[in-house]
Order: sequence, then C-alpha cells, then structure tokens
Amino acid sequence: MHAWTIVPWNVAKRTSRVRFWLYLLGPFLVGVAAAPGLPPSTQLPALLLNMLWWSFPANLFLYGVNDAADLDTDAQNTKKDGYESRLSPSDAPALLRTIAGLTLPFLLLWLVWAPLAPTRLWFAAFLFLSVSYSLPPLRLKARPFLDSTSNALYAVPGIIGYLLAGGSVLDTRLLLAAALWCAAMHAFSAIPDIEADRAAHLSTIATTLGRRGTLLFCLALYACAATLAILATGFALFKFLGAGYVLLMLHALRVFDAPMRFFAVYRAFPFINTVAGMLLFAWSLWLTS
Repeated sequence: MHAWTIVPWNVAKRTSRVRFWLYLLGPFLVGVAAAPGLPPSTQLPALLLNMLWWSFPANLFLYGVNDAADLDTDAQNTKKDGYESRLSPSDAPALLRTIAGLTLPFLLLWLVWAPLAPTRLWFAAFLFLSVSYSLPPLRLKARPFLDSTSNALYAVPGIIGYLLAGGSVLDTRLLLAAALWCAAMHAFSAIPDIEADRAAHLSTIATTLGRRGTLLFCLALYACAATLAILATGFALFKFLGAGYVLLMLHALRVFDAPMRFFAVYRAFPFINTVAGMLLFAWSLWLTS
C-alpha cells in the first residue's frame, strides 16, 4: 500500500464493531437525557459533534488501535474466525492512518465547540485510556485488574453528555457505580479470549482468575454497582437491572464449562446491554421531562 492510502470502508466498519457502537453512543445519550431541563442552546453544536463522534469515529479509534496492537494474540483467537473479524497485518498501517485522519479533525473541533473545561478533560481521559489500554508502555490490557479498571472509559461519554446538556453535580457514588459496571463488562468479555491470551503469554483479568473466578468477580462488581446506584438515587430500575445482571452471571456460572452454551450467553451480552441502556435512557427522559 502507498503511504497515503486509507483502509477500505468494509475493513473500517468491521473493525469499529458495529454491534458495540451503542457502548459509547448509548452512555452519551443517557447522560444528555439525565441532565435537568433542556440543553443550553450554546451547547447544541457540541452535542451534535458528540453524537457523531461517539458513533463511528470513537469506536474505530477505540477498537482499531486495539486490533492493530493485538495482531499477535488475534492470530490465535478463534473468536476472530466468525463472530468478529481478524485484522490483516497488511491493513494495520492504513487503519492507523484512517484513525488519525478521523480523530485529529474531531480533536480540533472539540477545542472550538466544547468550551467547557471539564468536558475537554474527560475527552482527553477517554483518548488516553483508549491508547494506554492497547499500546506500550502501559498496555493496560496486559495488566490484570488494571485492564478492567481502565474500561471505565465507557462511562466517559455519559459524563460528557450530562455536562454538555446542562448538568453540573456529578454524584461520586454514581461515577463509581458506572466504573464498576464497565469493569464487569470488560472482565466478562475477556473470558472467551483466555486460551488465545494464554497462548500469547498475555496476562489479563480472565487468565488470572480463570473462568469461574472471573464470573464471580463480575457478579460482585455488578452487585456493588447496583447497590451504589440505588443508594444514590433510590430508583427501582437499578434494583431491576442489578438483579438481572446478577442472575445473568449466575447462569453463566452454570454453563461456563460448556463452551457452546457459554458462548451463546456471550453473544447475547451486547443485546442485553443495549436493552439495559434503552431502559436507562427512557427512565432518564421520564424523570427529567
């Protein structure tokens, strides 16, 4: 490939993991819906910019950097043979150029259209954690427990949406609950990669705790997250969601040693998360309307 070429669209779309787009865009929309009153008109350009960024570009940034950094482990990961796509080493340089070409304009627009200093700091935190998760020298992906902790980055769009839409007070209990929820989501998603990561001599939360230990870890995190959210808000919705995810982890514990049955739970996980996010969005709109 020539130095100026970018990655083909079909590769970029697969790399951005369309089924996971709502993992970033969803929290942003929930944050906007949870803010009291109507968003200030002065923030409308920033809100529109964010809706665009947290859809395709941010997902390509997050997962594209990860795929380019994980060429060695992905080569041995059977999950990449069908459920996900495997990035070709020859496409990696063009993918990184595409990511840079998309990210830099958004970064410049952020400096112009997102005048709130806190949102800039949170945006910087997202970029830092996204890169640090996959790339050396930190490569948090290969540091058990820090790998899951760093995935609090999925809560960042919600915080930014809340601030841009006029919210001001961030409850630390809700922030911690969101971080724990995201950590559990990461730990669960790391379980199918255990064999490939061990073959590549990569230590993760899942290779360290094993399948059963990781599921128990996820169960505890979901229970703690729901408890904190209930204490902060008193909302029955968090009781419902907390119970739902605890039951999901208990079911996964029953089938974790049956690969096909466990992978069926894993495949359903994005849809369950999407439904949970839609409920949070609808609940937030109802409360603030």
